[in-house]
Amino acid sequence: MFFVPLCFFVDMNVETYLKRINYTGSLAVTPETLRDLQVAHLKAVPFENLSIHAGEAIVLEEEALFKKIVDQRRGGFCYECNGSFAGLLRALEFQVEMLAAGVARRDGGFGPVFDHMALCVTLAERWLVDVGFGDSFLEPLLLDSRDEQVQGTRSFRIDANDPYLILMRRNEGEDWEPQYRFTLQPFGFPDYEEMCRFHQTSPESHFTQNVICSRVTEDGRITLSDMRLVTTSGPQRTRQEQMLTTREEYDQVLREQFGIVMKNDIDL
Repeated sequence: MFFVPLCFFVDMNVETYLKRINYTGSLAVTPETLRDLQVAHLKAVPFENLSIHAGEAIVLEEEALFKKIVDQRRGGFCYECNGSFAGLLRALEFQVEMLAAGVARRDGGFGPVFDHMALCVTLAERWLVDVGFGDSFLEPLLLDSRDEQVQGTRSFRIDANDPYLILMRRNEGEDWEPQYRFTLQPFGFPDYEEMCRFHQTSPESHFTQNVICSRVTEDGRITLSDMRLVTTSGPQRTRQEQMLTTREEYDQVLREQFGIVMKNDIDL
């Protein structure tokens, strides 16, 4: 059992948040706790854009994010998941800063600043933390290391390209590919609002072009992309696909695999 000092409840009900992510481990401010919290969050809180397709406003403010992710047992996209996780970490007395990143484009180059939110957590060393990028690193990465950091069948590396740092990923047997670039300048919620609004409303945003809900599982990942259910599992990331045919099937998968019951209809 864990013990949460009363001082942690000034800004957030930490105990309720920890129950939401099924976390009963140590609360010591250590790299091990940070790692376990990130993994627990990724397994429990889906990366999803359902609000965008259900006409629900996304509010970048800690109380609103807590209500959505913890009380309503929903997920969110980067600003929501990482913004909420930052609040939890601060309540647990971790030193956390919000970072702005441009996501790598398939045709080369990167998206604009504030395209993505990631986190920097400073302990004896600095760590890159991210629970809002979808299929990426499971455990925090050493931010100041330029060495390859291996996680299962994937490797990650943080390259320096002044003034940016670039997160690189390589699947086993494949070439290195960039995921996003960022600087270490800290920001606050208001700085992300313009791009958050763009991703909610613009037909050019990939978040308005399809409906996604995805989370980490014990041995892989489960993803609901529009009406396609994709499950990957095992060291070789064995892939299985199933096309859903009815709205009833879709709602059942959301409920049983992601714990989500939508109040508003999703425009599929």
